Amino acid sequence: MTANLIDSFVIFGVVIDPIGTAVIFAALTHDWSPREQRDAAVRGVSVAAILFLVFALAGEPLLQALGISLAAFHIAGGILLFLLAIDMAFARPSGIHAPTPPEREEARRRDDVAVFPLAFPLLAGPGALTSTVLLVGRAGTPLAGAVVVGALAVVLGLTLAALLSAARLSHLLGITGANVISRVLGLVLAALAAQFVLDGLATSGLHL
Repeated sequence: MTANLIDSFVIFGVVIDPIGTAVIFAALTHDWSPREQRDAAVRGVSVAAILFLVFALAGEPLLQALGISLAAFHIAGGILLFLLAIDMAFARPSGIHAPTPPEREEARRRDDVAVFPLAFPLLAGPGALTSTVLLVGRAGTPLAGAVVVGALAVVLGLTLAALLSAARLSHLLGITGANVISRVLGLVLAALAAQFVLDGLATSGLHL
């Protein structure tokens, strides 16, 4: 149970990347008042939490309805997370986690960034949602699944705290500091992604 909690906390912490998200959020809202930034942060995290809850509860039944085995999703999800890990290790913007340049330009023209791009894809992006389905599916029991959701809630709480301190974090770390953290987390995520693929192969009977 403890190992499941630690694994879930590390994976969500790496994929959601509270500090990196806060730096991007600060850039998108640099000309907003502190109250506007606070309101956007709270709404963004709230919308992301709803998306995560939907995928946690309905992810595996949806896969079964589509005829997709959990082993196949493990392998596909591991590959997707590995691609994200490569982008993080090389400090490259990734459409898996961050908005693409056209999306970011559109966000600058919008009056509200809470839903897009903050809630999706910065917080509840494809990588994070995939991780939610994989971890809940691998949990096996309702109690273990609740542990996964609890770890996610803690990470979202830390993310909200980072967003509320986004301006200070951005000034303190700068681009270089944020990239260093991203590279280190990318290495961790690459190993976790490889484990997902190995788990999928083992479940399918193809494990060497």
